[in-house]
Amino acid sequence: MWLAVVRDVAIVLLALETLVIGGLLAITLLQIRSLARMLREEILPMLQSANDTVATVKGTTRFVSDKVVDPIIKVSSATTGTLQALRSLFSVRQRRGRPGRAAAAQDAAGPGFTDTGSQQRGEDNT
Repeated sequence: MWLAVVRDVAIVLLALETLVIGGLLAITLLQIRSLARMLREEILPMLQSANDTVATVKGTTRFVSDKVVDPIIKVSSATTGTLQALRSLFSVRQRRGRPGRAAAAQDAAGPGFTDTGSQQRGEDNT
């Protein structure tokens, strides 16, 4: 008889537990439903706004690239190419028109120049 009472109490407790779990499950489902509604009504417009902002930034970037950066790059490359061509042209002219170092040193020293350093060392300049 004592065992039957324990059994009956256990059945009642399990039934109460099932009711509590069912109630909590219903509350959880309602919360999930409200969360889905909030995502649809509040977060979706924010994501749409973020996508619009990204599209605007892409357009602005493309505009600045086309109207500012590309012309600057073209002018800079043309200027650099022209300067490099001029440097190359003038350095070729200078190399062709300039005598060697020894001849240039002799011309700079004048017609009566003799190397006294080699004479002092005992070298023959003839």
